[in-house]
Amino acid sequence: MQKRKWYGILILIVCSCNPAAKKDYSWQPPDTGQIPATDKGRLIRYGRDLIVNTSSYLGPKGIRAAISNGMNCQNCHLEAGTKPWGNNYSGVFSTYPKYRDRSGSVEDIHRRVNDCIERSLNGQPLDTNSLEMKAITAYVLWLGKDVPKGVKPRAVGIRDLPWLSRAADPEKGRIVYQWFCRRCHGEQGNGLFNADSSGYKYPPLWGEKSYNTGAGLYRLSRLAGYIKDNMPQGYTHENPLLNDEEAWDVAAFISSRPRPEKPFPKDWPDITRKPLDHPFGPYSDSFPARQHKLGPFEPIRHAH
Repeated sequence: MQKRKWYGILILIVCSCNPAAKKDYSWQPPDTGQIPATDKGRLIRYGRDLIVNTSSYLGPKGIRAAISNGMNCQNCHLEAGTKPWGNNYSGVFSTYPKYRDRSGSVEDIHRRVNDCIERSLNGQPLDTNSLEMKAITAYVLWLGKDVPKGVKPRAVGIRDLPWLSRAADPEKGRIVYQWFCRRCHGEQGNGLFNADSSGYKYPPLWGEKSYNTGAGLYRLSRLAGYIKDNMPQGYTHENPLLNDEEAWDVAAFISSRPRPEKPFPKDWPDITRKPLDHPFGPYSDSFPARQHKLGPFEPIRHAH
């Protein structure tokens, strides 16, 4: 608790000394054509390739290691981590290392990358000294190289949707899925391989090859916000197809389907810091796990 307090004070000092931190910083991804033809540039390019084609290198038949489920990092971090509101990497360089309530510790980029591999790719962590970790880190840092330290750019990560006044409804979400999602992700949510079957063009949304129960997208608010601004394919924050209720409901349907269960018992060491929609107890309140998973969330918020 003390560590979080002092780290928070440090961040406030950094931001207060940085005029840009007070502005609505709009990020544009750098042009990949400007990556230099040097050893560092080759490392950055390899990192980008790892993000786009993770399965080819690290999937079940990976040419470097077989440590993940066959999904690509790009399946969740859209357009190689550059799409606005598409879970992009624009704020990594400027905000890491940083304190995260989920681990109760200050995390560096290596820890954050391995968190994604273990959770979203349901895999095993990379050695922090491996060429692959160095390449991924180099690419992510290159993407955010122009963002001032301490600044969280606009359209970074996933947007928070307003809470529904009711519980999200998986059965209503099933209808949304049938109309708008199954043509890419399949009737059974098992995704669609690319032409050479080296990885997924459209990832599995549930089942043994999907992300596990420790992934951020297993939380309803994360998945709903991600869906609203990015799905179906081709729709954006500026031009969405689904309304908020449809996004919440289809997220509830997807999260209600079976997937790999992987416990992370050290998560949220301070349970008072758990998000309202974290679907696993213990909780610092008396609301049941089902309500923490599907809502309604406003009564929980008011109780806190």
